[in-house]
Amino acid sequence: MNKKISITILSAIVFFAAVVVSLRFIPGGQKHDEQYKEQFSIHNRAYAVPLPEEISFAGEPAPMDLYYVREGLDRELLVNTYWHSNTILLLKRAARYFPVIEPVLKANGVPDDFKYVALIESGLMNVVSPSNAAGFWQFLDKTGRQYGLEVTEQVDERYNHKKSTEAACRYLKDAYKQLNNWTLAAASYNAGQGRITREVSRQSADNYYDLYLNQETSRYIFRILALKLIYEDPTAYGFYLREKDLYPPFKTISVIVDTNITDLINFAARQKVNYRILKEFNPWLRTDQLKVAPGKNYVIDLPEDGYTGYTKLQKGLQNGEEIFGRKADNRPDKSSSGEAGE
Repeated sequence: MNKKISITILSAIVFFAAVVVSLRFIPGGQKHDEQYKEQFSIHNRAYAVPLPEEISFAGEPAPMDLYYVREGLDRELLVNTYWHSNTILLLKRAARYFPVIEPVLKANGVPDDFKYVALIESGLMNVVSPSNAAGFWQFLDKTGRQYGLEVTEQVDERYNHKKSTEAACRYLKDAYKQLNNWTLAAASYNAGQGRITREVSRQSADNYYDLYLNQETSRYIFRILALKLIYEDPTAYGFYLREKDLYPPFKTISVIVDTNITDLINFAARQKVNYRILKEFNPWLRTDQLKVAPGKNYVIDLPEDGYTGYTKLQKGLQNGEEIFGRKADNRPDKSSSGEAGE
């Protein structure tokens, strides 16, 4: 009896598997192959990305009449336009962290376009590179200390978004003073001030676009320009994010700490947040303790309303339906007979 039941169940499984296979695969043959190719060409369209006639970084124009400048920008625009998941995440994070970075750049007299340096360096995440560069601005520990950041076992201000931006401003102003050009200063953020200075002298060049550099640094400014174009006009490159899709900025309160904290987990509980929230808002705290030297203090940021509910954060946005970079009612009409709407 059990054997008959097993055979019946096995037969049912085989039957349903055959049905699934028949639904999943289209029959073969020349006629079906031609239909398949036709449907593939209709539903799998990719377009070349239009290039701007003019573009600048920090007010310094890129010479778009040079073939290698056009093709360099074309490459990075194609990569970032069709790497949809990554670019969408960059746009989402930029909505949260650009409001932190922009005022610091402005207060330090550094052009606003340098926010895209942080975007391409780290994707606005607290990542660590293979060479141990860390944080939004990817400082090495030695360089971080050189530009005023505390880097110890317990405190690593490379992960402090505001302080690391201030340190980046100091670096960039030093580079500009040495190179007298913001685009070269940006390139030096990738290659180092010494290397860019040497290449400018060796090649008798006075701008980034005339320099022959390694591949990574040769692509660096074009990556910045590509993301600048997409961020400033996302719908022009096919990115339709509603305002409510973006990651909203955090509203925080500051707690000044001037004495040792032996247990940050208990400290978080006293602030009515959990340990994860404390660390999320203060990634520069690297252990579960904080030693404070005499006469020194630290500023710990906490969510304004304790645990940060997403609905409450979203209230700071408009109606939630506006398309980032363009109004929703300006979207292409998909019912149009035009090629782009098909």
